[in-house]
Amino acid sequence: MDLCVTIKGVSFLLQTGLGILGNSVVLLVYSHIMCTGPKLLPVDMILCHLAFANLILLLTRCVPQTMTVFGLKDLLNDPGCKVVIYAYRIGRALSVCITCMLSVFQAVTIAPAGPFLSRLKLALSSLVFPTFVGLWLLNMAVCIAAPFFSMAPRNGTVLPFTLNLGFCHVDFRDNLSYVINGVAVSVRDFAFVALMVGSSGYILLLLHRHSHQVRKIRRSHSSGAETRAAKTVLILVILYVVFFGIDNVIWIYMLTVSNVSPVVADMRVFFSSCYASLSPYFIISSNKKVKRKIVCAAEQDQPSVETQESNDK
Repeated sequence: MDLCVTIKGVSFLLQTGLGILGNSVVLLVYSHIMCTGPKLLPVDMILCHLAFANLILLLTRCVPQTMTVFGLKDLLNDPGCKVVIYAYRIGRALSVCITCMLSVFQAVTIAPAGPFLSRLKLALSSLVFPTFVGLWLLNMAVCIAAPFFSMAPRNGTVLPFTLNLGFCHVDFRDNLSYVINGVAVSVRDFAFVALMVGSSGYILLLLHRHSHQVRKIRRSHSSGAETRAAKTVLILVILYVVFFGIDNVIWIYMLTVSNVSPVVADMRVFFSSCYASLSPYFIISSNKKVKRKIVCAAEQDQPSVETQESNDK
């Protein structure tokens, strides 16, 4: 196997394996908390849904991409490609939308109380589920064109205005369809990223304005928790914006050419999936609730292992 192909395959394999593992752990921890503990806070519900969206993205894009890189052919037929591409588009869209939702909800949570905000703060928990439903419906509608252009790879040359994903082709047939699809996806993404950056900037402003009250805030457990959550959200947003920027620079380049090199397409897949792979580990390391559950599970397993070893002796 060519060295370049090997490096690419190992990179996708590591990214996919670590991403699926991390997001699965976050989902399992939050599922355990929901079954055994108190009701989840809005930020925890959003983080749980973010892990679910990232898991969809990794399973529908990185898994078949990794298998294709290692030489597996004819993974999907036409209906399979339509389902996988549609699910991937929705998962990718939900990743940006839910990160934006996380930033906005956290901005509202730490904003100074006022007549309107006080009522909104009380209603946050009840708004989480309707917002999830709205985001799912929005992105299912925006991404509805993807299945119509998706098909299994055909023998022969790749036609112009076709995205060669390796395991599937997305054939836009003409320049107009190609550009309209790209513009629609970009406008949606940039709108949510702009809202995400704006709300994150507001969080930074609030933290700066009240920096002289840090000692008082830290004396209060709830305020300290809100401050830690705000910092977690800010770092997640920064992480997303960095990879979003790289992803869209490559995407804009792809819109300007009729035949896209597979290397360029692979680079875009890798960078667009980095957030989905890395974000769960940041959630695990920064969220005390998640970290505590993992540590407790590890400590519970330790005695059973020691007992087994003593019995073997």
